[in-house]
Amino acid sequence: MLTLNTKIDSAAQIDGELILPYERREKSRLRATLVSGEDVAVFTVRGTVLRNGDLLRGDDGRVVKITAADEATYRVECATPLALLRCAFHLGNRHTQAQVGDLAGQGFLRIRKDPVLKDMLLGLGANVIEEAAPFEPEAGAYGGGHHHDDGHPHNPLAPIPLRQKIHRPGDKS
Repeated sequence: MLTLNTKIDSAAQIDGELILPYERREKSRLRATLVSGEDVAVFTVRGTVLRNGDLLRGDDGRVVKITAADEATYRVECATPLALLRCAFHLGNRHTQAQVGDLAGQGFLRIRKDPVLKDMLLGLGANVIEEAAPFEPEAGAYGGGHHHDDGHPHNPLAPIPLRQKIHRPGDKS
């Protein structure tokens, strides 16, 4: 079985493609299947989040491109930037992972499909569009770099305090 364990910036040749939803791209240990049908094991540094377009080199030198799978999401749009900011605040207040994007000059948020959050957003006056789309949430202030549309990694937004325990949804106590 091919073991993918080294994240690289570029490659002369891509030997395979691995399509994963965000939930699996944030795991550092997993078994998966390439588009070709070959089984692979992914072993990355703990805390690594694989983003759409990332490249992983295997133990045999082959390079595999990561592709973000379409997922059940909501695209959240508002009539004004202030209204979208209010939605972002309320989502953040609920520790909801969110993607920030721009579509034809209009800002939007993308979240995983959740009927309770949809009702809240509709109550705030947002337009909530259900769609199957790749989900690329922001890394957060204490997270690692995030690949924005310019393709360059960015540093964390805030310094990471020493000995800071960062709780993420799904973490066991």
